[in-house]
Order: sequence, then C-alpha cells, then structure tokens
Amino acid sequence: MYEKSLVIVKPDGVQRSLVGTVLSRFEAAGLKIHAMKFQTVPAEQSKKHYSEHVEKAFYPTVEEYITSGPVLVFVLGGHNAIKKIRTMVGATEPASALPGTIRGDFAHQAYPAPGEPDVEPIRNLIHASATPDEAANEISIWFSEDELVEYSRDIDNQLSLKN
Repeated sequence: MYEKSLVIVKPDGVQRSLVGTVLSRFEAAGLKIHAMKFQTVPAEQSKKHYSEHVEKAFYPTVEEYITSGPVLVFVLGGHNAIKKIRTMVGATEPASALPGTIRGDFAHQAYPAPGEPDVEPIRNLIHASATPDEAANEISIWFSEDELVEYSRDIDNQLSLKN
C-alpha cells in the first residue's frame, strides 16, 4: 500500500550538516519526496506537533530543542513507507538504535553524570511518523494540500510493469 510519512531532520541534524546524508538514504531506498521545507519552528507549531506531550513535565525541553534552530521538514511516499522509514530511522533512544540506522549511525545523546537529573531532551536527530493516522495529522500541521506534489518517476513505471 502506498503511504506518505512526515519526516523532520531536527536542529542537531541541520547543525551537523547531515541533511544531505539523511535525505540521500531515503532516496536510495526508493522513497519519493512529495514536499519539503527548511524552517525554524515556532512554539505554537511545536505544541501542535507534540500535542500529546504538551502537558507532560518533559515537554518544555522538547520545545526548547525543536525550536533551537532550523529543521528540514519533508513528506516521503512509497510502498509501506511508514514502516520502511521507521526501520531506517531506528529506535527513539540513540543508545538503543542499531548501527546502520540513521539514529544508530548519527544520533549522539549527552547523558547526565551518575546521580544528576536527566533534564536534556532526547537529541535523536530525526522524527518520522509512526502510523498512517499520525502521518496524516502531522503532514496537515506542516504542509497545506497544495504544497504536496504528486508525480511519477521512470522507476515507478518500470516497477509497476514488473508486477
């Protein structure tokens, strides 16, 4: 089934010049770009995107992190795209992300010294929608319908001929 997913390269990924590397991994995996923008994230947009976390004690650090610098936000599409993207991204916690995943290869998390409180947000480099419903909601937060571009690629046509 063809799906679309929202992906965000977070401020640490932009600051470390990993945008091209991350994007090329997705393109090499056959995913199609439908929309893209480079922007800073206003606090209100952070609250919409992370609405399920706004009332939680850790939310202020999440907002501080996502609004701390520019992000690259894009919509990718493909066959079973959400699962494929989530597999490529890796586990949320950088220390648990397997080598070969984006987080496993590039996300670096500062951890507190023993006995110190952990007040830092998880700096995991990238966000990807977890479910089709979440993807539809997140895409609508970041993009209007007229910003999503539909097109076919030669490779899409070649693959459909083989099936």
